[in-house]
Amino acid sequence: MDTSGKTPDDFPRTAIVTGSDSGIGRATAVALAKLGCDVAVTWHSDEQGAKSTADEVRAAGRRAEVRQLDLSVLPGAANVIDDLADALGGVDVLVNNAGTGSAAPVVDLDYEIWREVIATDLDGAFLCLQRAARRMIAAGRGGRIVNITSVHEHQPRVGLAAYCAAKGGLGLLTKTAALELSEHQITVNSVAPGEVATPMTGQEDIDVHQQHRPGVPLGRPGDAREIAAVVAFLCSPAASYVTGASWPVDGGMLQMGPMAGSHLPSDGWR
Repeated sequence: MDTSGKTPDDFPRTAIVTGSDSGIGRATAVALAKLGCDVAVTWHSDEQGAKSTADEVRAAGRRAEVRQLDLSVLPGAANVIDDLADALGGVDVLVNNAGTGSAAPVVDLDYEIWREVIATDLDGAFLCLQRAARRMIAAGRGGRIVNITSVHEHQPRVGLAAYCAAKGGLGLLTKTAALELSEHQITVNSVAPGEVATPMTGQEDIDVHQQHRPGVPLGRPGDAREIAAVVAFLCSPAASYVTGASWPVDGGMLQMGPMAGSHLPSDGWR
């Protein structure tokens, strides 16, 4: 990418990536390390995965910190953001990637599950964003915040009411924060993945080019590194004039609304 005319102080130096023990989070942590960031890695249940991510960050020549982050314990869990900022010597980048989901029709969705998904995917992301933004404002050198949402930030899916509600809310939080934080030269954007081969979708470590997805224009699921590349761009000096935007990275999936609607061969989607 073109970084002409940029001084070292213009580059992000420290990054926190939540939920970076695997999948999109791990790929993003490594991509930011290659961009030149020291990276804080967080994990919920896979400590060994987080340590493996940290090893990859260090292999890229950058420093890594590892902490557990349990977004079911709110608001206290967000203290980890301040702890990691202290350990790194600041925070220039926050990537809100930690999240969860559930699958149940609205009429069968337990309130406890609804609250768990909303608390983790929306409340937790808000609190982490708030803590990081306060640190960025105090430091006075701007910053980058990227929220990992989903194509379901923009379009619903049967059986994913809580997840869709949380990701839709996170999308509008992104836009509001972008307006409010712009005076501090902090950009806030979202990245909205489609189907990606990760542990969350039960298809990690596969060749995505060998998977057939007729309903996706590019014909396959995405690779986590393809999502991470867009996140890294948004965190780089090259994206300094981009804020309040949502970047679908979905192989064209969101463009298929009317096409899918008029070409579905059965009621299997119900």
